[in-house]
Amino acid sequence: MRAPRVHTIVACFVLAALAACNAPVGSGVTTAPSYRDANVPIGVTSRFDAAKFAGLWRVRAVLPEADKFEQLAFRGGTFRIGADVCDPAGICFTAAEDLPTRRTGPGRYVITMPGGEQRRLWVLWVDEGFRTALVGSPDGTFAWILDRAATGGADRIRAAREILDFNGYDTTFLKEL
Repeated sequence: MRAPRVHTIVACFVLAALAACNAPVGSGVTTAPSYRDANVPIGVTSRFDAAKFAGLWRVRAVLPEADKFEQLAFRGGTFRIGADVCDPAGICFTAAEDLPTRRTGPGRYVITMPGGEQRRLWVLWVDEGFRTALVGSPDGTFAWILDRAATGGADRIRAAREILDFNGYDTTFLKEL
């Protein structure tokens, strides 16, 4: 029997590596429903700038409604989610958690959620002043319209909704906060 040629071994390794790149993020099977038509092309914004995107964002609309956080902040290698909560005594505060984040390309991130689930987050659109942004997952399991302010900017929120629809998301499930 002849020993395998080096080129054949290298070719097999490259094919295995390419197959691994196409594997879903995380080890578990995603059971969340998709709110996006997978036949519609989707892409990140060409306007993305990580330095301008960093900082605090307010969640203005969510898809699906199950996402209960109200604030997001991008800081280096972390993604902070937060919500305003009140305890039984009526003392209110912002509860927040930092989640490990890995950048996979311009405007593309993988975030490890509190339960260990990994979510792909793509920045689909941002206005010129980096005041309003649309982020979502390419698999359509979630999307968020974000704004630097908790109110105002109705024209930008409307534009983000239109971009969400353009990217194949079913906006009938979008809930404005």
